[in-house]
Amino acid sequence: MLKSWIYDTTITLQDSVESWPQALELCAKPLLDMQVIAPEYVTAIVEQHHKLGPYYVLAPGLAMPHARPEEGAKGPGLSLLKLKHGVSFGAGEFDPVDVIVMLAAPDKHSHIEMISALAELFSSDEDMTELHQVNTLEDIKKIIDRF
Repeated sequence: MLKSWIYDTTITLQDSVESWPQALELCAKPLLDMQVIAPEYVTAIVEQHHKLGPYYVLAPGLAMPHARPEEGAKGPGLSLLKLKHGVSFGAGEFDPVDVIVMLAAPDKHSHIEMISALAELFSSDEDMTELHQVNTLEDIKKIIDRF
């Protein structure tokens, strides 16, 4: 199921980034290139982060940045950024973050399947431990293919 949304062109591998906004920009790039999101989608995430804090950092090392559909989501999509060296999102004990999965949904219904498949992955301690450790496209795809 996840491989319908996360595949070669939506996965980015990077050693490190300078800051969390740079991580968001890198993670968003595949979705921007495919016109699944508009630039204001990323702006909305950054603005919400400044207002609410890192609301999308879900677990140690894991972030799922997203904004509201009307803030620039043109279609359903996921992109994944895997950092070899995590970056601080200001999320306390959940920092540093090295797995970032950006979610885009154009309405409140179309992302239910994506969220369900992501929830299965995120709730698998074994697969998440492996995802935090791997640093190749092929290894990431092997994990994604399980969900």
